[in-house]
Amino acid sequence: MNRLIATSSRRHSLLSTHKVLRNTYFLLSLTLAFSALTATVSTLIRLPAPGLILMLAGFYGLLFLTHRLANSSAGIVATFALTGFMGYTLGPLLSILLASGAGDAIMLALCGTALVFFCCSTYVLTTRKDMSFLSGMMMAGFVVLLIAVIANLFLHIPAMSLAISVMFILFSSAAILWETSNIIHGGETNYIRATVSLYVSIYNSFTSMLSIFSGMRRN
Repeated sequence: MNRLIATSSRRHSLLSTHKVLRNTYFLLSLTLAFSALTATVSTLIRLPAPGLILMLAGFYGLLFLTHRLANSSAGIVATFALTGFMGYTLGPLLSILLASGAGDAIMLALCGTALVFFCCSTYVLTTRKDMSFLSGMMMAGFVVLLIAVIANLFLHIPAMSLAISVMFILFSSAAILWETSNIIHGGETNYIRATVSLYVSIYNSFTSMLSIFSGMRRN
């Protein structure tokens, strides 16, 4: 009897995990498409750059709202608001790159980001390896990144900017590994929070690669 209950419990847990994973990837694909749409519109009509303060306020405000509403249907609306806003912030940057003839850098960044996400997700889904050990290293990496970003705001060292972009890609890759593992091992049961986490990692990876490839093209 106890064995039957344990088997039933494991089956229910497995079905719940698959549902979260399926819903996460479905919502992620929709938000990425919506973000791409807002980025395209922002680029075509040449919307002005929001500025650092407005960008940070919009991002963290909408991120907080999304997490606050994650357990309700309103969380989906907040998720699209967040990803749409982030897509808009890409528009001015893409406009500058296209105007300078650096469209190939954009394509390379897109392909590189897709490859990173595919490889990280496939590795975890195939091996089902527990990546919870990455949490400590990610916290340390976040602190290092924060210090480096603040320092470079004053120093403006090109080599440091390149190093920061590389660190962001590594950090984002670790975040994708960790979040995907967290989902399949039952640590994350809310697909809205999981979607936002993966989206932010993809966004950071794309903008970092864009910085690297556009810088290489200028050089």
